Amino acid sequence: MNSKKLFYLSITSSVIVIFYMFFQWRIVDIITPFLLLPVLLIVFGFFIYVSVRAIITLFKNKEWKPIVIQVITFLLLFFIPFNQIVLVMDFKLNKSKREQVAKMIQSGELKPNISYDALLIDLPKKYEHLSSGGGEIEVEKTDAGYNILFYTYRGILDNFSGFVYTSNGQKPSKKAFNGDFKEIDKMDKNWYFVGSY
Repeated sequence: MNSKKLFYLSITSSVIVIFYMFFQWRIVDIITPFLLLPVLLIVFGFFIYVSVRAIITLFKNKEWKPIVIQVITFLLLFFIPFNQIVLVMDFKLNKSKREQVAKMIQSGELKPNISYDALLIDLPKKYEHLSSGGGEIEVEKTDAGYNILFYTYRGILDNFSGFVYTSNGQKPSKKAFNGDFKEIDKMDKNWYFVGSY
């Protein structure tokens, strides 16, 4: 493989990996967790293959550009909290729309509407993007109001995460929404990020 081709492959593999890191939860939402493994093998397998070729080229031809690109990408993957960046962006960009949904629930305009689960609401089309896994949210009535869960990841069984709006501003219980929250982080007034895994 000539050095120029390897250089372009290094750029391509790095861009694909970084793109994947920024959009991994959207990708999972589209392809489901069951098909994630083949995607990971392709994305990271390609990156590893190009990295190995770049190391060989460095020693054989003293061509250093491809390996520098791979090392920079590896350092970015190691040091940049892609998940955190994506979550904060999602929260800030969609907060006002999610609060509109919360008001609609509190006013009775939106009610649970899924026959097999009395806690789920299938959001109207224009709000579907606010909750991953099909545009459904979960609502729990409490003594002091409502807890509303907007999914950011809707895994299998009790493996899920999302933004919780609490009408009273209190931290949701570790067992809310039939979860086992290992992570409950305050995002803003009345808002928490939760993770059950």
